[in-house]
Amino acid sequence: MQENQRNSPVNFNEGTINIREEIEKYVYHWKWFVLSTFLALTIVFIYLRYTPNLYEASATILIEDVENSELSAFKDLGLVGNSQASLENEIELLKSRNLIQRVAKELQLNVSYYNQGRVIEAEFFHSGSPFNINFLISDSVFDELYTTFSIIIKSKTHIILKTTLEEKEFAFGEKISLSFGDIVITPKDVNRLKVNDETIIKIIPLRSVAESYRNRIQVEVVKNSSVIRLSLRDRVNEKAQEILDNLIKQYNIDAVTDKSLIAKRTNEFINDRISIIDEDLSQIEAGVEEFKIQNRLTDISSEAGIALQSKNELSKQIIALSTQLKLVDYVNEYISSNTKELIPAGLGIDNSSITESISKYNELLLERNRILNSSSELHPTVINLNTQLNQFKENILQSLSNLKSSLTISLNDIKNQEIRFNSKIAAVPKQEREYRDIQRQQEIIEALYLYLLQKREENAITLAVTLPNAKIVDKAYGGGYPVAPNRRIFYLTALSIGLILPFGVLYVIFLLDNKIHTRKDVEDAINIPILGDIPQSKSEKKVVISDRDRDSTSESFRLLRTNVNFMLSSVKGNSKTIFITSTLAGEGKTFIAINLASVLALTNKKVLLIGGDIRKPKIVEYLNIKSTKKGLSHFLMDTSLNVYDVIEQFEETNFDILESGIIAPNPSELLMNGRFDEVLAYGKANYDYVIVDTAPINIVTDTLLFSQQADLFIYVIRANYLDKRLLEIPNKLYKEKRLPNMAVLINDTDLERGYGYGYGYGYGHAEKETKKNRWWRKVIPF
Repeated sequence: MQENQRNSPVNFNEGTINIREEIEKYVYHWKWFVLSTFLALTIVFIYLRYTPNLYEASATILIEDVENSELSAFKDLGLVGNSQASLENEIELLKSRNLIQRVAKELQLNVSYYNQGRVIEAEFFHSGSPFNINFLISDSVFDELYTTFSIIIKSKTHIILKTTLEEKEFAFGEKISLSFGDIVITPKDVNRLKVNDETIIKIIPLRSVAESYRNRIQVEVVKNSSVIRLSLRDRVNEKAQEILDNLIKQYNIDAVTDKSLIAKRTNEFINDRISIIDEDLSQIEAGVEEFKIQNRLTDISSEAGIALQSKNELSKQIIALSTQLKLVDYVNEYISSNTKELIPAGLGIDNSSITESISKYNELLLERNRILNSSSELHPTVINLNTQLNQFKENILQSLSNLKSSLTISLNDIKNQEIRFNSKIAAVPKQEREYRDIQRQQEIIEALYLYLLQKREENAITLAVTLPNAKIVDKAYGGGYPVAPNRRIFYLTALSIGLILPFGVLYVIFLLDNKIHTRKDVEDAINIPILGDIPQSKSEKKVVISDRDRDSTSESFRLLRTNVNFMLSSVKGNSKTIFITSTLAGEGKTFIAINLASVLALTNKKVLLIGGDIRKPKIVEYLNIKSTKKGLSHFLMDTSLNVYDVIEQFEETNFDILESGIIAPNPSELLMNGRFDEVLAYGKANYDYVIVDTAPINIVTDTLLFSQQADLFIYVIRANYLDKRLLEIPNKLYKEKRLPNMAVLINDTDLERGYGYGYGYGYGHAEKETKKNRWWRKVIPF
């Protein structure tokens, strides 16, 4: 027997948590943790088994900060400037819808190939297909096609084509008519054909495929560099690599095309000018020939050499100024007649401001055209660039006008000087003067003609060696191992869920649980001596105690007998009266009373068991015996009966029984009529132990009517049944001393959940408990 000494209100363990106890509460339900973890891992295994792997391919390119090589032929004129490629713009170009659609069209990404598996379909790239499919339909129809069909290899010469409507055999190379058009299937390698292999062909609209890959392709700048990294995840590793390589290829094609545009426009302008100048030069040369024939002139320069020597410098200046005026007129005429076109650069205009303006105008125009490839005229950037282009054009026209006025003034001034020189050589024949005018025009036209021929050749060389923007650092490469789904993360997540889910459920159950489960729950709630605890009995018999029984339940009743005798050691007299009650019905007080009577009788003591609960008698039902005498309720009602007339002995038991009898309509009044005192007096006179099975305290007051007659009051509390809040009832009864010599007995405890309060009854059970403790120490090593 143990008695809790809690007279002091101080509890040193209050507010602390017993970690081992908390862990044992959950470890007791280890099967649920194992089952939950097993189910979670199984679900993840099945999910991963039938989820397609994703492979990642990546490529890196260097965006070169190149100058306009297409204008390198005009470096000598100072018309070439450096342009830093904008990485942000290049990224947008790499992800442009137009570029990716071209990639999808060239690689036929709208046609997917699948091998039919037992559960799911496995995709592979068309290069791994044993046959080619030629679609004999227009691009407009093919790009919008949405259909699925299967091809089954029947032999090395024939196939079976299966659609949702029909299944038909065809020969390789035969034209096959389908609902969307004609196709021809040809083998790549006859030796690769495997009979009965089925390939599923899925065709979806090209635009949808391009949009899907556009969203999946990742383009990012490597930190602090001009290197761009492209990456793509796809079910087929080879397919992802081909897409990235082709994307870089298409990007470079666009870049080369853009870079060649200025050179092409310049070439067109030069060719147009050469054609016009060639006609002008032919006319002037014909005029020179006609002039000499008419005037019979041979070597005019030798005749007027001395006179004209002083004029040479003036003539050179006049030629240079006239050339500049012609160039200004040509450029002015071209700008006025061509809107939104590149302005020819590097023609030799001797004005750095105009040359720089033309170069900047061309750069802005190229940038605008590139942005238009992936946007519209309403894009804010395009509108802004249009405004800047108009301003540049007006500035260039104004500068040309100012330059022309300046050149004209300079030319007139030099001509005036030439007139003064002419007055000094009045002796020079008129023919000489006319000839020199014609010759001057001829030299101007020849200089322009030769200059343009030279620039045309230089421009052609530049056009032929135009380099792309992107230099490939690393071609597209995939590691060959899947990057998704991440199996380790999935299994760790499943393991975590498998452990957390039962833990959470158990935590909520424990949080809402108000039942008494262990002896410690009782000790923490009340300050009443505890006689012991009776473990769960797996036997269907109600009497679990005998001479030969050595199980845990039998041994617990033997321990109870010892503790009862200790509690009764201070009681005088040879006969002891023991009352057994509980808070609620169903807590096992009748079971305790029967087995306590049996275990006391094993010590050769005379025991009388009285069914004091006359409202709901259970003793006869529990023992499965047939009573031949009247019971307690008959004795209480019939004054003619003696006590020994209602006491009965059975062969099945080793103790005497006074059963409850019939259910009386007024049990409280019957118990108060004094006849029950006669029963107790007779029991004390003739028996060593009188055990009374009384009614529950919280339901009726019958037990309290004669409670002072008891030498020992056993208050039964059933584990896993009684609400903890109801422990206030026996605690109050004990404090108020309404039940004499009161002690608590915990019934129906689970030794496996005793958390340190098991006893190990019997040798066999002790050995079992020892093995169990060893197992616990492996799980909780403290």
